[in-house]
Amino acid sequence: MEHPYDYDRNSVSALLYAIIEQHSSSQARNWLLQRSNVLQDTKTVQQFNLTFSAIPRFTGKEILVLPTGIINDLRETAHGFFVQDYTLDRLVRTWWLLQWPADDRERYVQTIEGLFDAAEMNELVALYGALPLLAWPQEWKLRTAEGIRSNIGTVLEAIMLENPYPARYLDEPAWNQLVLKAFFTEKPVHRITGLDERANARLAAILTDYAHERWAAGRTVDPMLWRLVAPFIDAATLPDIERVWRSGRDTDKAAAALACHRTSYAPAKELLRQSPSLEREIAGGALTWARLAAQL
Repeated sequence: MEHPYDYDRNSVSALLYAIIEQHSSSQARNWLLQRSNVLQDTKTVQQFNLTFSAIPRFTGKEILVLPTGIINDLRETAHGFFVQDYTLDRLVRTWWLLQWPADDRERYVQTIEGLFDAAEMNELVALYGALPLLAWPQEWKLRTAEGIRSNIGTVLEAIMLENPYPARYLDEPAWNQLVLKAFFTEKPVHRITGLDERANARLAAILTDYAHERWAAGRTVDPMLWRLVAPFIDAATLPDIERVWRSGRDTDKAAAALACHRTSYAPAKELLRQSPSLEREIAGGALTWARLAAQL
């Protein structure tokens, strides 16, 4: 029998509530306890939805500064779920989503979809950020693909950045659209979970075409783009890597060097050997994609 959750829901709920207890007022905690008791007694969608919407009025919107240990505990317990820089109301909303009964799959999905349909911006941020924790994870692929089409920056960031759900569950076309949209909207692409693991030849071709369009318009290309092209460098894409290598920008040349290091394509390896210093930096760990991203 399929289980609603693909992680230990009780442990994550307890970890989240421990944060809530530490950072919220007694008034907010009492209100949450009262609302939780009402939900347990009634199990009505109306009470669940009303509480979800009302949470910021009782908790406030303090930005949480959490110990690394707590952040890592959540990441390890829930497939990389990441709460750094969450506001208190967003975290409480995430916890509240875990209180809705998930045994009845159809009712659960209908209820959460109703929240998405009625949500304002901050509610959407909480919902999309909570995707890794929602029950019946296969049910949210279409909703995620719809969110990728949003023009709201904070909503896109909730889906794209440090969110393990897309890499775990999206099919290849939707994943590729997410990555392309991240470049197009100038999001910090290096913060997308699963970036290297989900690299694919079709995405490399899409991004190469995107780079050509930007160059034709006289615009620069994010050096991180070549990270995703690197495993698929061939005779067709090598001229692009050579162009990046010779652009005159240090970050571009570093990206080209990292791409050449990653590929098994011999002519690209030969290009890297033209700069023994970069070759040594990569071999010694002084130059990595993470270090390059920090310079951008």
